[in-house]
Amino acid sequence: MDMNIRPGRRLRCAIYTRKSSEEGLDMEFNSLDAQREACEAYIASQKSEGWVATRDRYDDGGFSGGNLDRPGLKQLLADIDDGLIDVVVVYKIDRLSRALMDFSKLVEVFDRNGVTFVSVTQSFNTTTSMGRLTLNILLSFAQFEREVIGERIRDKVAASRKRGIWMGGYVPLGYNVQDRKLVINEAEAASVRRIFERFVELGSATMLAKELRREGFRSKQGTLIDKGYLYRVLRNRVYRGEAVHKGKAYPGEHDAIVTDKIWDQVDAILQGNRHARSSNSRMQTPAPLKGLIFTDTGAAMTPTATKKRGKLYRYYVSMDVIKNRTTADDSGGDQAPVRLPAGMVEDAIVTEVRRILQTPEVVTQVLAALKRDQVSEAEAIAALHDFNTLWAQLFPLEQARIIQLLVRRVTVTAAGLEVDIRREGVAGVIREMIAPRDMEAAE
Repeated sequence: MDMNIRPGRRLRCAIYTRKSSEEGLDMEFNSLDAQREACEAYIASQKSEGWVATRDRYDDGGFSGGNLDRPGLKQLLADIDDGLIDVVVVYKIDRLSRALMDFSKLVEVFDRNGVTFVSVTQSFNTTTSMGRLTLNILLSFAQFEREVIGERIRDKVAASRKRGIWMGGYVPLGYNVQDRKLVINEAEAASVRRIFERFVELGSATMLAKELRREGFRSKQGTLIDKGYLYRVLRNRVYRGEAVHKGKAYPGEHDAIVTDKIWDQVDAILQGNRHARSSNSRMQTPAPLKGLIFTDTGAAMTPTATKKRGKLYRYYVSMDVIKNRTTADDSGGDQAPVRLPAGMVEDAIVTEVRRILQTPEVVTQVLAALKRDQVSEAEAIAALHDFNTLWAQLFPLEQARIIQLLVRRVTVTAAGLEVDIRREGVAGVIREMIAPRDMEAAE
């Protein structure tokens, strides 16, 4: 390719290599070496055009191409911005990126710095419309393949859960795993039965948590239990012999620990106290968007509340209004709202977060991040897929914490809400959702 290349000019060529898994990287001649050798041979064939390979190595062994969070790639982009590179050479286009949106960002960086992109096994010219179309087609097929694989995994998980099959994850208190099946641990099962029976007697998770902590009662992971842990145990339908998928319960392969009678008694208490607990939590919990929501003029919107006829009404109000600062729009155009119902705004933000979590780019990013934590792809996809169900089960305090982790800024404009999501925080949230201590009772 000859993009912006002037005869007689020395062109500095950076070779970028990548391999998704770490398997085989310890070999004397691995995949990264093979890619580099092919790229060096191609650069040598262009010696008459002034092409010279740089000494710096840009290698990403064990990193997915589904996101840009790769040390070798970050260093490459930094050197491009510093004007140290004229040509980026890769073995195949998918070594650089497998995500269409990410590749578009890379092309923008290349174009801005006058850098050529070369794939030694594929012929592309990124300066022409036809070349861009060809690249987009190939990347679209790569993205389609990932989505199909994801759907296949989700379908397998769903089918298995409907048959009551244990699909892995953290093992709940009261069970062990043998031959990929849940088997009752009698010692732990006795503790689980005691939790259910004692809750029926006390009717309060707070009192029960204090009692158990005084006794030094610990979870399966060895940590002292708290009220949140108790609620997750008391709601976990695995204890009545069921498997749950997307909010629906199916008969499980495993044996129940508690009887239907005790389960129904506990459920009745939880349902009866749910409204009171929720209202109390909302009164005491800071607004989830506090410190995150601003008008398009940059003024912070602070949470306020008023009570009318015993009912609480919450709002987000611009500091311009509270401090009587002038906000008139001299242009006569539409102005952004300066007072919004809190519930409406928060629901809209949650809807946007849910949408973001289902996008292929985020799914790929999460899978890559969790893979380094030895979390299986099936577990991660299931957590993303079941986010709606898990969100509905959280108390307001937990919901507020998740919003603070995922949302960087919300801007209120005349046209609507602009939401800036912390995509780098998604993997951490999903990791918590998988861990029973923090978010989810294992099913």
